[in-house]
Amino acid sequence: MPMVMRVINFIWKHLVKIVSILLALLFIYAAASKLFDFEAFQVQLAQSPLLSAYAGVISYGILVIEFLVAIMLLIPNSNKVGLYASIGLMSAFTLYIYLILNYSDFVPCSCGGILEKLGWTEHLIFNIFFLVLSFIALIVLVKKIGRSGLKELGVGGLIIVISCLVVIGLFRSSEHIIKSENSFIRRFLQHPVLIEKTKDLKVNSFYLAGIEEGILYLGNISAPLIVTTIDTSLTVFSQMHTIIDKKDYNFRNVKLQVRKPYFYVFDGTVPIIYRGHLGDSIARTLSYKDAFFNQMVILDSTRFAIRTQRGSDRSYTLALLDLSRNSKVKLKSDVLQGQIDGVFSVDGSLISNSNATKLVYTYVYRNQFIVMDSTLRIDKRLQTIDTTTHAKITITKLSDGSKKMGAPPFTVNKRSVIYGDLLFNESNLKGQYEPSEAWRTSSIIDVYNTARQQYMGSFYIDHKKGEALSSWLVNGNDLYAIVGNELRRYKIRGEAFN
Repeated sequence: MPMVMRVINFIWKHLVKIVSILLALLFIYAAASKLFDFEAFQVQLAQSPLLSAYAGVISYGILVIEFLVAIMLLIPNSNKVGLYASIGLMSAFTLYIYLILNYSDFVPCSCGGILEKLGWTEHLIFNIFFLVLSFIALIVLVKKIGRSGLKELGVGGLIIVISCLVVIGLFRSSEHIIKSENSFIRRFLQHPVLIEKTKDLKVNSFYLAGIEEGILYLGNISAPLIVTTIDTSLTVFSQMHTIIDKKDYNFRNVKLQVRKPYFYVFDGTVPIIYRGHLGDSIARTLSYKDAFFNQMVILDSTRFAIRTQRGSDRSYTLALLDLSRNSKVKLKSDVLQGQIDGVFSVDGSLISNSNATKLVYTYVYRNQFIVMDSTLRIDKRLQTIDTTTHAKITITKLSDGSKKMGAPPFTVNKRSVIYGDLLFNESNLKGQYEPSEAWRTSSIIDVYNTARQQYMGSFYIDHKKGEALSSWLVNGNDLYAIVGNELRRYKIRGEAFN
């Protein structure tokens, strides 16, 4: 027991020095890890929705400040100022993480070294711990020189308030610069879809893989070889484990799609497609080494529309994969039109209607979608209602030759589904006179008639406990959506989109 007391007394006696050294090491390590990979650090800052507009200045500023604060902490005469500066820095870092976790469209990373292994919640706790430690060291230091500490507590609190106000100001300013409101106005329809029934799926890793003869088929990101079925009344639920004939491959993203009378399992990063009969648990190799792809639409039992990369310049291009022909892959290089580059600026989603007679490719970063037939022949190029005709993206080339987004991308369209002539498009842009609260708690769906080349109207799909729409499809007058761990069935009002 005396030994424990001696250790406690030693720590208390040298608490200010111990905390100052710990904080100095933390700032030196954080700054050094950023400096050693400064290029990646700048790119990561530029991807932050809070700091992106000021990434250039802040990337240098943070390094200088962290090194200066570390030096002040290690010099006795400037130790007190160093502790004040530590409180300010840790307050700013803590609020930054809180805003990223609660108010960001995505979670970037701007940490290096072992701190990169921490999750964002753990990092928040880590920062709060060191913030409290800084305050305790400051109070102990003040008491050692014979003061009450109330003034220093007040100054420390004021520093926290100022640091938080600076971070909030940066957040609001950067958001306005990067993601300003558009000038278009939506027409919101009067209750075009009404929720009829919900089903708790227990987990949020499901996605809709297809619907055939009154049965919904669900894939699972966490368990890609399990096929889940549920009837359209959302009552009869069953699961089947799929057996694939060959599985010794380095799969990255296995997906499931259903088109009567088969289901298909594939992962385009490995050039393989499996096919099995609905109701059967075995899926056999249908195609191997015919094509790499990152998106696929089933046209019939042996024909597929895919998005792949050209060998000549690695640009995204659409192609037909026809397993019944000797020359199985036919590139359609004229469909996707690059603006800034051939990858990021043409990114989008490829979908088809229920019988694959009509295909649509919707660009992510501009207001355009392409309507095609089953041979990928272009029928028309149409625009969504917003005003972003040119992709607003910045691309940074790293020293190893690879390319990354150099700033948060200005996302226009998230995902689409099509039924008949109607395209249901989830938009990421807020129009004029739309309440911000609705955008925080709902997903916005714009509806277009591709035959009439006409915008029909918009509606909301509410989030659930902060989780947004992740997968959906339309079948007849029913819209099925997965929001978090909930499967919903909406009824589309008969005349809503006429």
